[in-house]
Formats: sequence, structure tokens, C-alpha cells
Amino acid sequence: MKTGSELARLEEADAPIRSLMPEPGRAERLERAVSRAPNGPLRGLVVAVKDIFHMDGLPTTAGSTLPVDELAGPEAAAVSLLRSAGAVMLGKTVSTEFALFEPGPTRNPRNLAHTPGGSSSGSAAAVAAGHCPLALGSQTIGSVIRPAAYCGVVGYKPSYGRISTAGVIPLAESFDTVGLLASNCARGGGAAL
Repeated sequence: MKTGSELARLEEADAPIRSLMPEPGRAERLERAVSRAPNGPLRGLVVAVKDIFHMDGLPTTAGSTLPVDELAGPEAAAVSLLRSAGAVMLGKTVSTEFALFEPGPTRNPRNLAHTPGGSSSGSAAAVAAGHCPLALGSQTIGSVIRPAAYCGVVGYKPSYGRISTAGVIPLAESFDTVGLLASNCARGGGAAL
């Protein structure tokens, strides 16, 4: 499990990248999550979640300034599925506003002067920075594969409908696809808490 000092270093390392949404009490939440994680095939796998996915215990802003109560909803099916398999959610990652508009504040960890790609840029940057080995993103046009390519990580955009979009704030429901960003393709590759 990552210690409090390791999480403090992670927060410090993320300061110039800005891939993670700010979260007071992240260390305490992660400790509780690890102790409650079921003994599934992904036990202890650290996963970050794009901020258009609803996640129990954290607000969803979708990169907007709307009141979080306006955007509240039940936990995304993909998040619940990962949790039931034992994964531990690191937290929310920065998204462009409603996964569409102007780029967010996230920078490319490979070169801070460069963009990290599209709306799943926070997820791609979190993986590229080594904060987690896996992150959830979404793609309507190129928002998983482009940030993956820009940040030098693996992006997987499955067939439409393969992973449920329930609990994800939609952009274009007939195109939206839940995708994954990973540090590598090796089975079990990556760090656990």
C-alpha cells in the first residue's frame, strides 16, 4: 500500500502536470478503500477515473463550473465493476469541459510545454506520470487514443457498447465509448496500493 508520504510525493509530482482533480483527504479515503477491497482478480490495482464518470464518494464536475449537485448521479457501471474486482480508485482525473470544450489545465508529463491530447488527457497523463497503471477514459471521436499517443501510453477504445456507459455524463450517446489507458499491455503490469 502507498504510504502517506508516497501519496504526498504523488501530489507534489502532479502539481505541474495537473492530471488529478484536487481531493482533500485522499490518503484516508484510499486507506479505507484498500481495507474494504474484495479479494478479486484486480485486488489492489490502482485506477484513476475521468471526471465525467460518477464515482461514489467523490463529486463529478465534468470539467465545468456548474454546481456538483446538478451533475450528481449513481456510480458508473465501469467503476462499480472495477471495484467489485478489487481495484482501488486513486481519484478523479481532469477532463475537458463535458469531454468536449477547451483543453483543461493538464500538461503532458513527457514535456510540460506540450498538450496531453484530448478530453481524457488527465487519465493519460496520470498513467504516463506513473500515478497509476490504469485509468478510465471515454471517447466520442479520439479522446482515448489521441491522449494515449501524445503521452506515450496504451489506449484501448473497445467496440461501441462493449463497456457500459451507464453513470457516465454523455456527450453523444450514439458514439460515446468507455475506454482504458494503461502503462503497458502486460498482464499484471503496474503498481498496486
